Amino acid sequence: MAVKKSMPGCAGYSRATRAAVLATLALAAGAAAQKSPETLLLKDYRPVPIHKIPVTEVPKAKYPAVDMHTHVYAKTPEEVAEWVKTMDAAGIEKTIVLTGATGERFDALQRIYAKFPDRFDLWCGIDRSRAGQPDFAETAVRELERCFRAGARGVGEISDKGSGIFRGADGARIHPDDPRLDPIWRKCGELNLPVNIHVADPIWAYGPMDETNDGLMNAFKWRLDDKPDIVKFEGMMEILERTVKRHPGTIFIACHLANLDFDLTRLGRLLDTYPNLYVDVSARFGELASTPRASAKFLIQYAGRVMYGTDQGRMERVYRRSFRILETLDEHFYYIDGFNYHWNLSGLGLPDPVLKQIYRDTALRLIARTPRP
Repeated sequence: MAVKKSMPGCAGYSRATRAAVLATLALAAGAAAQKSPETLLLKDYRPVPIHKIPVTEVPKAKYPAVDMHTHVYAKTPEEVAEWVKTMDAAGIEKTIVLTGATGERFDALQRIYAKFPDRFDLWCGIDRSRAGQPDFAETAVRELERCFRAGARGVGEISDKGSGIFRGADGARIHPDDPRLDPIWRKCGELNLPVNIHVADPIWAYGPMDETNDGLMNAFKWRLDDKPDIVKFEGMMEILERTVKRHPGTIFIACHLANLDFDLTRLGRLLDTYPNLYVDVSARFGELASTPRASAKFLIQYAGRVMYGTDQGRMERVYRRSFRILETLDEHFYYIDGFNYHWNLSGLGLPDPVLKQIYRDTALRLIARTPRP
């Protein structure tokens, strides 16, 4: 004979009453499982937009684009071929691969990408093998010329976040404005090889890691405030300006908007002062989309000096996010997992002539300056 089991303490209550009690208990358990705002961590904050406004998917760039900032994301000929398929789907006409390599490493990469000479341009690095030695510059220039003959179309990414590009034999840090690098930058100008240069990091990486830091999620990941012996942000801006000023015959591309996305007026002054300075927008889409009106105004004014770039891998979603931000007027959306900011974003809705320049024309104008050996 079947035996009916009663809920503890509920004997004598109707079925409806018992069901109501169960529902109440379930709700209470769910509420207990939810994170309290008092304990919710910023890294776990994932807001969902509630606004009933347009959501535009942009799978392909409106105009053919040149990605001026990638790295060696494809390491075999097969991976290169897959990358080309992704580029075709996204409307990427050409990709610049900033290898930072010299010697056999650069030659090996050239072979890996050799099947698609019209789709990829590989840029080389600086030979550091004789750093700190009297013949450093001579050796580095000789290798630069060799890489140029082997197919290098530019130099980069040359990175200095305050610790120097590299150290000399004496342990001293060598920054871009170090006189020992002057012969290398001059040779780049003579060969019409643009230099992709990364100076500093976002301004919030240098600030206090507390509730006042506007970019805290990213700032904590890339923090530089705990490195007291590095050159700080203002010092790195001075280094960039001295380098560009000293070598007017060499094109410098300050990647990531020279990390001045928070002060576009200042960046505009630099572009006005130094006609050999250009910038790319790589890995700064989240920053641009947080101030859409100011960003659009800047990009419209300086479209002839700004180039498209990603610096975030070779996945379709990387391209699509950037296209949505540059092309649409969508509002209040998030890419927290992509950009690691908790800000809501908005599209810039750039005009067609500006898109053409940033996507393609400015980059091709620079690339065309470099003769094929």
